[in-house]
Amino acid sequence: MTDMTATDVSVASSSYSGLYKAVWRWHFYAGLLVLPFMISLAVTGALYLFDDELDAVLYRSQLQVEQVVDAKVSHADLVAAALTAVPEGKSFSYAPPATETSSARVGVKDSTGERLFVYVNPYSAEVLGVIPREGHIMRMISKIHSLAYFGKVANYVIELVACWAIMLTITGIYLWWPRGQAGGVVTVRGTPKKRLFWRDTHAVLGLFTAGFIAFLAMTGLPWSVWWGAEANKLAAESGLGYPPALWDEVPSSTVPSAEVMETTSWSLENAPMPLSTVTGAGVSPISLDTAVSTFNQLAITPGYSIDLPSGAEGVYSASIFPDLVENQRMIHLDQYSGQPIIDLHYADYGPVAKVMEWGINVHMGQEFGLVNQLVLLLACLSIVMLAVSGAVMWWKRRPAGGLGAPRIPADYRIARGVLLIALALCLIFPLMGASLIVALIIDFVITRVSGRKAA
Repeated sequence: MTDMTATDVSVASSSYSGLYKAVWRWHFYAGLLVLPFMISLAVTGALYLFDDELDAVLYRSQLQVEQVVDAKVSHADLVAAALTAVPEGKSFSYAPPATETSSARVGVKDSTGERLFVYVNPYSAEVLGVIPREGHIMRMISKIHSLAYFGKVANYVIELVACWAIMLTITGIYLWWPRGQAGGVVTVRGTPKKRLFWRDTHAVLGLFTAGFIAFLAMTGLPWSVWWGAEANKLAAESGLGYPPALWDEVPSSTVPSAEVMETTSWSLENAPMPLSTVTGAGVSPISLDTAVSTFNQLAITPGYSIDLPSGAEGVYSASIFPDLVENQRMIHLDQYSGQPIIDLHYADYGPVAKVMEWGINVHMGQEFGLVNQLVLLLACLSIVMLAVSGAVMWWKRRPAGGLGAPRIPADYRIARGVLLIALALCLIFPLMGASLIVALIIDFVITRVSGRKAA
């Protein structure tokens, strides 16, 4: 017994051109390869949207303290207290308490080179806890999200998944496009027992989720191992990223910020680290307390972290990447004079950097507060449901002992518009273009082999 009405069958039969079948075939295979990864991305991404909330619950005893009036310990002493908890450790970062009831966080590298975060009560210098950087729950979720646990090859896979997700949305909208059918456009027909219900659920949900999938894919690509790195390099070299003139006016190393700083923005990953100037023999560096006082006088948003000077030419670097992207800021202080070498605001970025940083902020659920988090949470849940509905739909139509892939069309000519869209995507995302060429070759071989068998 069929799930479709007679009218739907008639319309579908007339619309199943070679192009339609070809798009359907590519949508099927792309979904088969991409959707398992998209489920992982959606689940881990949904968790990461609420990183602050989860931290507040999971690490409450390390993060929260009771306020004690007029009893604060100096910042230098807080670092010293943290070092007592890690024998032979060396501090590399420090985050002053963001509020009157927040702990201080000291980054310490132990004798084996492992990076640890030590949380200290700012009123008593009591060590509240030590958490390995790589053992922090949100760090682990982030590495699962990017497949960083599985090496560089897996990073390329995630980049391909993001690119093919964009292709999935385009082919999905083409397949959804109304062709006179009685339903399944914005309504769902049938019951969960019928394949039609799952087909309509997949199509309608895909329609309303397509824009979010494309947005999340595009705003996730800046972190990708190839496209993101090349886009960053192009933006920096063209002057559309960070303002290189600021670095031209100060002593700088050849080491990029991402290799030295604990956290940095996407736009500043390749910006060279500035250097402190040693003015003469016997000149002493300023204290951490003086550096913190200077940062506070410069009115940087509370919640910032400080990368401590590494070596005689190192600098104090304060950075903050808060919920509102316009409050992003990075300040480098000369460790001897205590004067700002570079003080960079979001407003100083070039147009490409501004767009990228804004997109990343929205992607992480920060820019518009709770609304941002809830909307993207719904998008993540919809992506999971798309994968489930697609799998159920396929399961119900698959032939016994076969994959059930859409048949190879006899007429495989591609419409000019579709070809131009595909070419444009391949030019923008070369890695996807390379994978598409490989896929076309495989599909061509399958087509020839199937044709010979049929003959």
